Amino acid sequence: MSSAEQVARAAREASNLLQTISSSQKSAVLRRIRQVLEERRSEIVLANQQDKEAAQREVEAGRLSSSLFKRLDIETGEKYATLLQGVDDVDSISDPIGQVTLARKLDNDLDLYRVVCPVGVCLVIFEARPEVVVNIACLAIKSGNAAILKGGKEAARTNQALADAIQHAIATTPAVEGQTKFPERSIQVVSTRDEISTLLDMDRYVDLVIPRGSNALVRHIQNNTRIPVLGHADGICSTYLDESADTQKAVHIVVDAKTNYPAACNATEALLVHSSVINTVFVEVARALLAAGVRLHADDRSLAAIEQAGLLADAGAAALVSRATDADFGHEYTDLDIAIRVVDSVDEAIDHINTHGSKHTDAIVTEERKSAEWFMRRVDAAGVYWNASTRFADGF
Repeated sequence: MSSAEQVARAAREASNLLQTISSSQKSAVLRRIRQVLEERRSEIVLANQQDKEAAQREVEAGRLSSSLFKRLDIETGEKYATLLQGVDDVDSISDPIGQVTLARKLDNDLDLYRVVCPVGVCLVIFEARPEVVVNIACLAIKSGNAAILKGGKEAARTNQALADAIQHAIATTPAVEGQTKFPERSIQVVSTRDEISTLLDMDRYVDLVIPRGSNALVRHIQNNTRIPVLGHADGICSTYLDESADTQKAVHIVVDAKTNYPAACNATEALLVHSSVINTVFVEVARALLAAGVRLHADDRSLAAIEQAGLLADAGAAALVSRATDADFGHEYTDLDIAIRVVDSVDEAIDHINTHGSKHTDAIVTEERKSAEWFMRRVDAAGVYWNASTRFADGF
C-alpha cells in the first residue's frame, strides 16, 4: 500500500469517527490549536523566514514571481496575530453539524428532516499562503470533516511547522470520559506531487477536492480526477465609480482595494469610471493611486484625463502610467497594477464585469441606491459590494 493510500484510508477512518464528535470537543481542540500556535510562534516564524530566504533567491533567478513570494509571509505586521484571531473566529461560529434546515410532515407518523452533515474527506491543494494550513484545518474541524493538505513547495518548511503544531494540539487535547477521542489523523499533510496524483485517483476515500491557486492549478486538478472539484481559478475583481460617487469614499475604497494586499485574490484589478466623473472623482482617485505607487493601465479617455489634470508632470508618476491594451482587462495582476476603463452607464460597467471578470468580487461606489441595487442584482459574482472595498471578501 502506498503512503498516499495510507493517508487517504486514515482520513476516511478519521472522518467516520468525526461523526460522533461533540461541539464542545471541537471547541476544545480549536482552543488547544491556538495555544500551541502561540507557544511555537518563534519556530514557525523561523521556518517562514527560511522559506522566504530560499524563495527570494528563486525570485532573483527569475523562477518565482514576486506576487507568489509576497504570499509566503506570515510574520510581518499583524499577520501572525490575524492567523491566531482566525482560530478564535472559527471557534466562535455555531456548530453547523446537526442543524435541521427543513422539517416536513409527509403523512401520519412519517416525518422528513433535512439535517446538515459533514462532506467527509476533503483534499485541499494550494499554492504559497501557508496560513491556509491553519485556515482549512480549523474550518475542517469545525465542520466535522477530515482534511488532507498539500501546499506549495515554496512554503514547505512553514507548512510543516504549522501542521506539526496542529497535529500536536489534536493529540494533546484531553479526552473527555464517555466521549470518542478526537481522531489524530483528521488533519494530515502530504508534500509531493506524486502523492497528489495518487490521491486524485482515490475517489473511494476522498469526497471533495478543493484547489486554491492559479488558473493552471485549478484546471489541472479538474482535468485529472473523478472526484468532485470545488475550485475557483482567477480573482479578477472590479470597482466601478458611478456618476454619483463620493470623492472621499472613492479614494479610500479604491486605494484600499488595490493596495491593502495586492497579491490577494480579492484585490481590485480593474477600475471602471463613469464618464461624468472622469475629470473630478477619478482624477483624485488616480492621484492617490499614483502616490501609493500603483501602475495605471489607462484607456484613451482616462489617460487623457490624467494628462489634462497634470498628473504626469512628475517624472516618477509618469513612469507609472501606460496605455491599456485589450489584454489588461481580464488580467489578474496580483501586484500594484490596475486597468482603467471609462464607461458611459452603469449597464456598460455591468456588461464589462460580466464579460471580463471572474465572478469573484466586484464593487460599486455610488450615492444612488437605485444604481447600487441594480448593479448588485445584475453583476454575476459571488460577492457584490456597495461603497465597500473588494478586500472585504477575505474568505477565512
